[in-house]
Amino acid sequence: MYQLLLLRYGELGLKGKNKNIFIHKLQKNIENALRDLPPRKVVSTWGRIMVPLQDDMESVIERLQKVFGIYSMSPVLQVEKSLTGLQQGALTILKEVLPHGGTFKVETRRADKNFPMLSPDISLQVANYLFDQIDDRYDADLHHPQKTIHLEIRDEGAYVYGDTIAGAKGMPVGTGSKAVVLLSGGIDSPVAFWYGLKRGVDITAVHFHSFPFTSERAKEKVVDLCKEMAKWHCHAVKLYTVHFTEIQKEIRALCPENYGITIMRRMMFRIAQKIAQKEEALAIYTGESVGQVASQTLESMYCIGEVTDMPVLRPLVGMDKEEIMEIAHKIGTYDISIRPYEDCCTIFLPTFPKIRPKREEARDMEKALPIEQLIEEALAKTEVLFIQEDKRVY
Repeated sequence: MYQLLLLRYGELGLKGKNKNIFIHKLQKNIENALRDLPPRKVVSTWGRIMVPLQDDMESVIERLQKVFGIYSMSPVLQVEKSLTGLQQGALTILKEVLPHGGTFKVETRRADKNFPMLSPDISLQVANYLFDQIDDRYDADLHHPQKTIHLEIRDEGAYVYGDTIAGAKGMPVGTGSKAVVLLSGGIDSPVAFWYGLKRGVDITAVHFHSFPFTSERAKEKVVDLCKEMAKWHCHAVKLYTVHFTEIQKEIRALCPENYGITIMRRMMFRIAQKIAQKEEALAIYTGESVGQVASQTLESMYCIGEVTDMPVLRPLVGMDKEEIMEIAHKIGTYDISIRPYEDCCTIFLPTFPKIRPKREEARDMEKALPIEQLIEEALAKTEVLFIQEDKRVY
């Protein structure tokens, strides 16, 4: 029955003279999200984006609910731009959204000021027509209706709809420059990845792999997380899998055990910065939350963050584990993250990790390490993958 999906883009409309840049990127991301469906022309009109439907409404909605920048969407019936067309369309929509009766109201938005009636008059005339056509299972409720029948009269046509579906909100991916994310394979870092995408940041993933101490299954878990993130990314996720084994062995052999996690994280940040610079990225995202583990105390963050001059963005910094897990369920990563395959952060875990490390002490301990050589060797063995939601692309 529905011919179009009407999309609203919320805060993008507030971008002033730059608005068209954001909307154009959103259109491209929408087209990319629908690339495996029959081709269609996505059209931007004043304040709205229209996506034609081809008997595939459920599939289109499912994909577009993961496109950041869309505030909400509605399946719409396009009708003749006349009072009669609006009345008949409203009746069709009312019976569709309230098939067994219920309360409703009619609201009109008249963007086309040449239409020869005012919005309140249109709503009244359509409501009167509806009550002439329906039975006593229906009633009006202007304050708390079960459904609102929306009429939109625009230059290009007239539209009627009765359902509004929430979108992902945020900003279109690709409008917020680039960053890298430290993707461990646990619950937290994919959520941080998701929050970066939500603000329009084009994210490249960096995973530290310590084969044979960590298994190939641990690496595949990260690949699967990237497949899930690709659904929100609107294109393939670039994944750097850094060979970290020799660095961890050197840290274990040459540094005090209680500082092992601190120095390991400092090495990760150094490598992440080099990858970020190669990718022309401007920040590093992590899944850290204050106080969650020894490496996430404020003292640890201060000590570890010293080694990079890039902004380190921690979108989960004030969340507790339950809040993070709730989002992980919502975005589809939780069941992948809890697979029982260790990542490099859990091997060689000290019995009593330092929870208040000092920069000066960490620097002194690192003097025993050939830092630049270890980093160069790790990057030389790094594998780069491009991950789509349904496959891995090398």
